[in-house]
Amino acid sequence: MAVAYLLGLATSTNIVLLVIYTVVIGTIALYAASRVVEGPRRAQDRLVTCLVSSAFGIAMVPLVSLAFEVIRRGALRFDGEFFGASLVGVIGEGGGAYHAIMGTLIITLLTTLISVPIGLMTAIYLVEYGSGRLKKSITFFVDVMTGIPSIVAGLFAYALFVIFFGAGIRLGIMGAVALSVLMIPVVVRSAEEVLKLVPNELREAAYALGVPKWRTIVKVVLPTAIAGLGTGVTLAIARVIGETAPLLVTVGITNGTNLNPFEGRMATLPVYAFYQLTQPGVPPENAIDRAWTAALVLIMLVMGLNVVARLISRFFAPKTSR
Repeated sequence: MAVAYLLGLATSTNIVLLVIYTVVIGTIALYAASRVVEGPRRAQDRLVTCLVSSAFGIAMVPLVSLAFEVIRRGALRFDGEFFGASLVGVIGEGGGAYHAIMGTLIITLLTTLISVPIGLMTAIYLVEYGSGRLKKSITFFVDVMTGIPSIVAGLFAYALFVIFFGAGIRLGIMGAVALSVLMIPVVVRSAEEVLKLVPNELREAAYALGVPKWRTIVKVVLPTAIAGLGTGVTLAIARVIGETAPLLVTVGITNGTNLNPFEGRMATLPVYAFYQLTQPGVPPENAIDRAWTAALVLIMLVMGLNVVARLISRFFAPKTSR
């Protein structure tokens, strides 16, 4: 560190380069000292350890920086008005994101109601019933759907509803359909892997007792895999709750509170933050503060869903005796 500091004084560097110099010089010095004292094999082990630790530190830099900046900027408007008021009649400071928070929760709930039954039944078919070319085709298309851009899902939902309602239609249910296109393959893949982990002995024991296959799935397979299924569904919800592009196309934005997903535009937190940042008005500082707080709320929702997934995995996992 001392050498890096002196080098920084000589080159007029900043704190970032100072840290880089410290890590590089420290790694070289540790490797050289270890090679002299402990031998080449131990020195190589220490070198790889330093490289792995450095890679971990590099990966943590954007994560910590992002979390710190969002918390610092988002805390400015983290108050009761933000959670209890909309933007109707608000020009300048004040206002909140109540309408956007409720819109996000409603659309996410509809997405879950659409995606989970379809995804679970598809996974059950692939694991318990599927065979041959049809199974391979379904697996292939699920893999393809997993990697499609989110804007494509929004365009698909918009085109579908335009056929029946005409151009310019914006509905909350359209956003739920678009997000379902993204969520279904995640549910299918996670549920499929969890169902494969259920021991075949449990199925064979049920069949030996004369239990029909559908009842074996309902009474034996699904209860055994409930922890993994719940975790997979929760993580799939966390995957889509922050999507912005599909909702820009299908749902739009509104300053008022609309809790009916089958009538008119709805506000959602990702789109709310997008418009507050890109169209802040004059002066822009108040809208930008609201955008940061909306981003903080979204991060808290995703973190909460991940915690729920961990709790489901811990408390609903099958109990095993030693």
